[in-house]
Amino acid sequence: MKGFSGFPTGKTRYTPVPNQFFSELLPQIDDLDELKLTLYCFWRLNLKAGRIFHIRLRELEQDKELLSSFQHPVTSSLGHALERACARGTLLRIKVEQADGYEEYFFMNTPKGRAALDSASRGDWSPPDAQDTPISMAIELPNIFSLYEQNIGALTPLIAEELRDAERNFPADWVKEAISLAVTNNARSWRYVTAILERWQREGKDDHGKSKTDSEKTRRRYLDYLES
Repeated sequence: MKGFSGFPTGKTRYTPVPNQFFSELLPQIDDLDELKLTLYCFWRLNLKAGRIFHIRLRELEQDKELLSSFQHPVTSSLGHALERACARGTLLRIKVEQADGYEEYFFMNTPKGRAALDSASRGDWSPPDAQDTPISMAIELPNIFSLYEQNIGALTPLIAEELRDAERNFPADWVKEAISLAVTNNARSWRYVTAILERWQREGKDDHGKSKTDSEKTRRRYLDYLES
């Protein structure tokens, strides 16, 4: 193991990381490569200049120090970490098809990152290195199966069928928020997620998107439902 000589004295640069990363996101991340990539993106994006901050896949693939830090220092480890970060919702991804292939661009899921995605979906923004080339753009959001695997557990044929039913019966935002609540309340169970969705459908959901299950009392109500 290589030793660390310590942070330097005097003036040094710092990378801002939202407190929510430590309170909500960090407890959920159980993959070391995903954690390294997430922190790397905070640092790399902080060094960027311009109105819209993004990282190209090619930039990540060319960073030898990043790749060598992964558990398996090969491109597949980078792809695995990116898939997990995008499925979790930490990173937002745009795939841009160009004449010579396609490039992927990643944004942090912050207000600025979401605004960039909205701008791209309206056609108001395209990557600076592709502005003179005819392109087609696809915005990728994590699907319900990725969200389940990243936050709840391994898929089974029965669970997969129940997830398809949930996609048909509930808005996608509801499913994503219900899974997030299950993680926050330390109740990683599809039955728990389903209980939340069914109650929202039966009794209504807060228009501001804030769940009525945030209180310990309501949390216990769902757990009691599962135990009954």
